[in-house]
This record gives sequence, C-alpha cells and structure tokens, in this order.
Amino acid sequence: MIVAALYGCENDLRDVEKVASNRQSVVMDKSKGVEVLFSDSALVKAKLITPELDHYKTQDPYYEMKKGVTVIFYDQNQKESSRIVADYAIQHEKSKIVEMRRNVIATSVKGDVFKSDELFWDPSRTKPIYSNALVSITQKNGNVLYGTGIESDEGFKNAEIKNATGTFPSGAKIMQ
Repeated sequence: MIVAALYGCENDLRDVEKVASNRQSVVMDKSKGVEVLFSDSALVKAKLITPELDHYKTQDPYYEMKKGVTVIFYDQNQKESSRIVADYAIQHEKSKIVEMRRNVIATSVKGDVFKSDELFWDPSRTKPIYSNALVSITQKNGNVLYGTGIESDEGFKNAEIKNATGTFPSGAKIMQ
C-alpha cells in the first residue's frame, strides 16, 4: 500500500513538472515617470500620466498602470476640458481601450465631479467615456445625481446617466 501511495505521488510530481515546463515566459518592459500624448491631425486630444507603466508583450499585448493614472483631455483650442484620476488602469494595445478602476474621479472644466469604481475610455466610440458601474455626479451647483452607468464625451458636456436618480437640472438627459 505504501508503494502504491509513493507511486501515486510520483505520478503527480511528474505531472506538476510537465505543467511547469509548459509555462511561457512573458516579455515585459517597465517604464517610470511616463507621459503619453494622444493626438489627431497634429492636435493633442489627451495626455496620460502615470508614475509606472508595465508593457506586457503577450499574444494580446497590454499596458498596466498599477500605481495609478491621470488622463487629461483637451478641447479643440488645446485647453483642458476634463481630467480623470484612478488608482489603477490597463490599456489594451490592439483596441486602444483604457480601463480605469478603483477610486475613479473625473472633473469637468465646469466643476462637475464624477465618481465610480470603473470607467472606460474608448477613443473609437461616439461617446468614448462609459461605465456600467454605479456612478455619482456632484454638480458645481450642489446637485448630486446617481446612476447605474454613464456614457459621455471626453469633456463630460453631454453625459447620459443610466437609471438616474437625484436632483435633475432642466434639460438633463436620462437613459432608462
């Protein structure tokens, strides 16, 4: 019986060694103090700032910002239109989508403050800022809006809140 148990363990160890030998190494570049400019027709649209950027060169390459990120958006006059800060972000190299997570806070130039635990920026969409997580928006006038998601332009001028509750200003767009 002891021989059978040892033989069984030996097979398990061989399986573990086989699995371990199949591991693939991932090539990763690490950069510190990074600023990335996003432009269109020689106009800067956004600037991404992170203290540390890890570039993983996998089959589906991505950039990871474990120490936080700040994204500053600019209008057509090159003036800041909004700013987003998050504790963590990842950008998928092929799709260009940036996922921001944990303590996501966005401020618009008019003073509105957006808060959530998740926000996506997809430059290829008509409304490139979006989330399906709980959101709150505190407007400069003190009104607070809550919802189960948001879609917006980069300047948060035309934000649409899903299942919105709160004090609504006249002309607010509400998605149901």
